Amino acid sequence: MCQCHVKSGQEVRKIMENKIEVPSFVKWAGGKKQLLSQFERVFPKRINTYIEPFVGGGAVAFYIIKKYKPKKVILSDINEELINAYNVIKDNPEELIELLKKYRAEHDQETYYRIRAENPELLSEVSRAGRFIYLNKTCFNGLYRVNSKGGFNVPIGSYKNPSIFSEKDIMEIAHLLRNVEIKVMSFEKVLDIAKKGDFIYFDPPYYPLKKGKSFTTYTKGNFLEKEQILLARVFAGLDKKGCTVMLSNSDTDFINDLYKDYKPQIVMASRMINCNGEGRGKIRELVITNYPPSTIKEANP
Repeated sequence: MCQCHVKSGQEVRKIMENKIEVPSFVKWAGGKKQLLSQFERVFPKRINTYIEPFVGGGAVAFYIIKKYKPKKVILSDINEELINAYNVIKDNPEELIELLKKYRAEHDQETYYRIRAENPELLSEVSRAGRFIYLNKTCFNGLYRVNSKGGFNVPIGSYKNPSIFSEKDIMEIAHLLRNVEIKVMSFEKVLDIAKKGDFIYFDPPYYPLKKGKSFTTYTKGNFLEKEQILLARVFAGLDKKGCTVMLSNSDTDFINDLYKDYKPQIVMASRMINCNGEGRGKIRELVITNYPPSTIKEANP
């Protein structure tokens, strides 16, 4: 297994000079914005079609779109609230911005719990997206968690004057998504739509480092051994189709064994969202590809 190395000062300066800034609109546990400088050595040289079945906060997708300008992009996730927000930003960013301005002006504990109690299925698409973003940016630690019935159940965070959103970022994301297909889709369906030569990046809920310690409640279903095994089979199926495939996951014996034929590499990530403050800090993660990437190097001098 390849270990990460430290870049020289000259390499770091070159990265900073060519750094591509990516916008964001939600906090998302496991977001990859911090890892883009390491991933740049792993991404294929050319990307014509890009597919991301666990889009999450979209950092990798926005980076790929800005730098590689693929002809076709398909982004998906099983989280209906998240995908609705993407589609609203794509199709109606101005109305969404006006609603978020209202939420920002009215934010307090009463407003938070009133909006949290709303049934998103009874709201318009814009109101549903506004509710999703508002709760994400004002809840405790930015943790997206739902109960067994799919209801958002995170308490309010201790933010005095949360900004909630960046108008500049939302408008930039709307521009980046203008020709992108966005859909609610379970990850295994990618086998039906991917073609030879397509680049697929998987960023699933990570397999827990310890039993019972997992951020897998982004939807009302779990993502544990059975789902990870299915994902590994989908990865292998895409490999057989001639696709270019990359996957991130936790550095555990279970995951290393699932992908032992693909020589996983190590990256070092900062854990930014955790209900336990002691759980934050640098952590080893795996990057698995079905093609020979350059050796991953840490982008810190």
